Amino acid sequence: MNSIVQEVTERVIERSKETRQAYLNKVERARIKGPHREVLSCGNLAHGYAACAKHDKNTLKQFTKANVGIITSYNDMLSAHQPYEHYPKIIKEAIAETGSVAQVAGGVPAMCDGVTQGQPGMDLSLLSRDVIAMASCIGLSHNMFDGALMLGICDKIVPGLVMASLSFGHLPFVFIPAGPMPSGIPNSEKTRVRMLYAEGKIGKEALLESESASYHSAGTCTFYGTANSNQLVVEMMGLHLPGSSFVETDSVLRHALTRAAAKQVTRITHLGNDYTPISKIVDEKSVINGIISLLATGGSTNHTMHLVAMARAAGIIVDWNDFSDLSNATPLMTRIYPNGTADINHFHQAGGMAVLFKELLDADILHNDVHTVCGQGLEKYTKTPVLQDGELVWVDEPTSSKDLTVIASAKKPFKPNGGLQVLTGNLGRSVMKTSSLPEGDVNFTAPAKVFESQHALEEAFKQGELEGDFVAVVRFQGPKAIGMPELHKLTPPLGVLQDRGQKVALVTDGRMSGASGKVPAAIHMTPEAIDGGLIAKVKDGDMMLVDSANGKVELLVDQDELDKREAAIPQLVSQEREGMGREFFGSMRSRMTGAEEGACCLFYQD
Repeated sequence: MNSIVQEVTERVIERSKETRQAYLNKVERARIKGPHREVLSCGNLAHGYAACAKHDKNTLKQFTKANVGIITSYNDMLSAHQPYEHYPKIIKEAIAETGSVAQVAGGVPAMCDGVTQGQPGMDLSLLSRDVIAMASCIGLSHNMFDGALMLGICDKIVPGLVMASLSFGHLPFVFIPAGPMPSGIPNSEKTRVRMLYAEGKIGKEALLESESASYHSAGTCTFYGTANSNQLVVEMMGLHLPGSSFVETDSVLRHALTRAAAKQVTRITHLGNDYTPISKIVDEKSVINGIISLLATGGSTNHTMHLVAMARAAGIIVDWNDFSDLSNATPLMTRIYPNGTADINHFHQAGGMAVLFKELLDADILHNDVHTVCGQGLEKYTKTPVLQDGELVWVDEPTSSKDLTVIASAKKPFKPNGGLQVLTGNLGRSVMKTSSLPEGDVNFTAPAKVFESQHALEEAFKQGELEGDFVAVVRFQGPKAIGMPELHKLTPPLGVLQDRGQKVALVTDGRMSGASGKVPAAIHMTPEAIDGGLIAKVKDGDMMLVDSANGKVELLVDQDELDKREAAIPQLVSQEREGMGREFFGSMRSRMTGAEEGACCLFYQD
């Protein structure tokens, strides 16, 4: 095992000793009490299977066959989740073939960040993760289930489902993806059109035509944002069937994988000989594996919060130093947009998950002594699912990348490290995704230009007010302020200025997610402005240092001067807390932890 990986793993285990043991004790208490439908009263049981067919009722009365709960995030506005419409029927039929029963235990909200970008609804996006976790727990709380299947793909949805699953750590869970949409126009063309629109050289009609040619059918968006990062990470953590993450949506193979996943959960319940609860799968080593896979592929920066929160739900404490140190040990092995021109379908065609598992295992930077939904160890995940004579099997191919411009080898990576840097300084701590920066690390000093919304910066760009080199400071965007929306409206104007030869960078207590691109962005600044962060005292013209090579972000103002300054009074926060249902989330926002603690309200304690 790589010495850095081993060192980080050992310190996570030591740091988490008490919280992990407390979690395992909770799981054991739940295991002893259930899942046993026989503890339910006759009235409880009658309600629980009242709507079932007669043969399913007879099965559930016997207590010898599994009842599998289904948590679905289906809606037909979200392209990635539209295919889930018919999954419950497919799952029920497959599980019936094993002699067991499946019931839809509940549905959870599933919002699309692509629809809400730059809109008021985006302020609810990060908060929806914790809502999804709570809603899933309600669905599973009936004590009717011996295991569960989780149907989710996109940004906050999978992390929320994982957190809920871990709350029911005595049960086995299998996560079922639905696959990406076919590739649309090249990502380079999509970016080119967006830049032309930002400069006012084309109109909205041309932009809409381009966007519609990119996002054009059912299935997951094909760029490597948070949705596809979710799929890759949970497969690396052993919660998917091997190779199932990126099989195309509407295919016979996808259908076969869905049926196989449904049947697999019945094999690992407490009623059989291979009882594998999720608390056994998600441990310190599998969390480290998830982080490594994210870094090796240049995945979404959202997971510097989501993986922290997911781990915490299992009693495991990880922080940004762990991410940074693991980044130094992890080679960057993929080039997927926005870190390259390929999309997730090209990654899959180049060998996909099987090649990634092989390379990382051969490089000794993955823990192989872990449990998965398919048993112990990761060897099964180095194989590829195929149909042979109508039967689903896993084969030992490909043995290496089919396209070295998309998936490199661990010995000859695109970069020697994972391209995630933690920046510290008098402003606090933030993260920067350096894997997509065209010239690698950034190191420059420039005056600040301060904004309190992405819309204000966009307007300043349109008015020609963003001249020379500068550091854009966009504050009061954190979890406690307005729910930490993604700030994608910043990317086109800052990218245009960068292409004109200006040196620009972004410092914000908001987030940019998996679409973080070529503009150096110190994001997730903590403490946030509204929670006492120094970022609230920055003024226009203050000199700032952004140095990713040495992990620094500094406000270059004398401490005496800073001590005299009053923190800025947020002008827009009150407006951003009402309308579009945002007024109902005040109690959640007030209890949100900082970004490095997962930006989560579920672990709040008085």
